[in-house]
Amino acid sequence: MLKGIPKNISPELLKVLDEMGHGDEIVISDGNFPSENLHDKVIRCDSSDVPNLLESILKIFPLDYKFSEEQVFLMAVGEGVDYDPVIWDEYKKILDDSDEEYKIAHLERFDFYDRAKEAYAVIHTGETALYANIILKKGVVE
Repeated sequence: MLKGIPKNISPELLKVLDEMGHGDEIVISDGNFPSENLHDKVIRCDSSDVPNLLESILKIFPLDYKFSEEQVFLMAVGEGVDYDPVIWDEYKKILDDSDEEYKIAHLERFDFYDRAKEAYAVIHTGETALYANIILKKGVVE
């Protein structure tokens, strides 16, 4: 066992987060995301929701605020879709409460999918909120 590692960070997830290098990106997906279809490195965290996992990850994961214009990417609500993703307010609060500097970009659904294909890995959660997918760009530990 290790000290200081949040309990919802599995050994597999901890290994992947540690393997990632500066500029690598990781997707934290909701339960509806086509993770297995888009990526061959999927970490299943079906019993977790995205906000709790995001909060835990940010305790050990630096964001790339020095070398990247944006560090956080959200899947934008589709044109003509009448939906307000209130979960984004939770993300903003978690990010604001962390020690990380960040800027959020919104990507159209298929642009988000393309970016997810290039990510280091996808963490597939059991999150039921719509438009709850988020990508984090890793920075350096200072």
